Amino acid sequence: MALRRVLALIALLGAVAMAAPTPAPSAPVRGFVDAHSHLMSYEAFGGKLLCGKPFDPAGAARALLDCLDHHPNGEAAWFENFTRTGSPVGTHDPVGWPTFKDWPAHDSLTHQQAYYEWIERAWRGGLRVMVNDLVANRQLCEIYPLKSNPCDEMWAIRREAQRTVELQNHIDTLSGGPGLGWFRVVKSPEEAREVIAAGKLAVVLGVETSEPFGCRTTLGVPHCTRAQIDRGLDEMHALGVRSMFVCHKYDNALCGVRFDSGTQGAIVNLGNLLSSGGFWRVERCRGPEHDNPISPAVLPPELARWLPPGVGLPVYPPAPHCNPKGLTSLGRHMVEGMMRRGMMIEIDHMSVKAADQTLDLLEAAGYPGVISSHSWADPAFLPRIYRLGGMVTQYGHAAEEFAEEWRRTQPLRQESGRPGYGYGLDANGLGPLPAPRAGSAVTYPFLSFDGAVSLDRPRTGERVWDYNVDGVAHYGLVPDWIEDLRQLAGQPIVDDLASGAEAYLRTWEGATAPAAR
Repeated sequence: MALRRVLALIALLGAVAMAAPTPAPSAPVRGFVDAHSHLMSYEAFGGKLLCGKPFDPAGAARALLDCLDHHPNGEAAWFENFTRTGSPVGTHDPVGWPTFKDWPAHDSLTHQQAYYEWIERAWRGGLRVMVNDLVANRQLCEIYPLKSNPCDEMWAIRREAQRTVELQNHIDTLSGGPGLGWFRVVKSPEEAREVIAAGKLAVVLGVETSEPFGCRTTLGVPHCTRAQIDRGLDEMHALGVRSMFVCHKYDNALCGVRFDSGTQGAIVNLGNLLSSGGFWRVERCRGPEHDNPISPAVLPPELARWLPPGVGLPVYPPAPHCNPKGLTSLGRHMVEGMMRRGMMIEIDHMSVKAADQTLDLLEAAGYPGVISSHSWADPAFLPRIYRLGGMVTQYGHAAEEFAEEWRRTQPLRQESGRPGYGYGLDANGLGPLPAPRAGSAVTYPFLSFDGAVSLDRPRTGERVWDYNVDGVAHYGLVPDWIEDLRQLAGQPIVDDLASGAEAYLRTWEGATAPAAR
């Protein structure tokens, strides 16, 4: 690597490589897995909802720009304001590069959180496997008034897959040529192991979308067929997709969803109406598992106008709430099709009824390729996931909450003989990143979990970030969050996380084994 590149890494990433042995390709992987993030979601939702890009050939000055409608002071950025503060009214400094006064920030959901140099710092700090979930939501696209892209979800998925390969090629160019970059899209666990053994980041493509293959419903009538699902799965597999959700946010032709709560729930329930012709229905839960409660909330004026005249949000009985819709016959066909193709099946966002039926199906087949990637499944299902040989990764909560859930679930991994934990950061997924912890005392510089890299405060342009003040303001501060977890919960939590990439690869290997298909 040229001296200029080394000096740039030290200045921009705050990362200095130390001496470290190169692992043998056959050795178990040591390092972290992020099983749920969205690098290319700026192309989703019509292409105008999220501001900034993870890369641009012209550099950060072109990639890290605010949306035009956020100028001059963020007053018109009602979606940013609403998701950040609960009110559509607010302001922020729209200038990104080089000052970054107000963004990125851990709680700013419409600004780019995963610029490629920030991902690079996380990789140098121990990230070994990243699942890049290609994401789309037709209803959010149609509701948001500004757009440059079609609202068709599969169009967005294809575009995001293309952009991911373009990012790989961009990093290759900066690294000296084809195949030389540290960011590698992989299509099998064997390829992932080879990439990691070569000292690079293995990137797996996933899909999280509400209407896969057009499988929505109108008043209960499905808009897709088994043949359509088969063609869609073949196309996704050819694109390199190896992990997929069956439903997300709205009831579709495949399964019912696990509800959202609060004001976000009200917005998503409106989307369910626009997507399917009806609001969510609830029933009395029949077991200990239950879906998230639907709590009373008021839609912001910008969204309330989408309600039909004279129609208001429904009033539900007291919780616990369960969605009466489970896995449909078309949903079962999709799950069986994913098993035949050795794909990882995501059960997050499924209603408890649908998740229970899916796990029944996987258990009957002895299929281990199942994952809960970002804390959106009922915790009662986790033992069944582990017994199958599946994987659980936790949403990127603030350090105290993350450590508490790690402690709670640790006995499950010990009992099932499935060591290894991970996180689903959900970067660029319209969810907050870990907030700063009161009392955190990450001391700079600090060493990565394996002692291979010294990490100082990262800098982009004129801005220097400090985890103790900013939390995970962007993806590059994930190693700092893990260092805070170490200080909070001790070395065992880091050791469990450092076994996460290996655990993910073993689950994936189980899914692709002939006996599992």
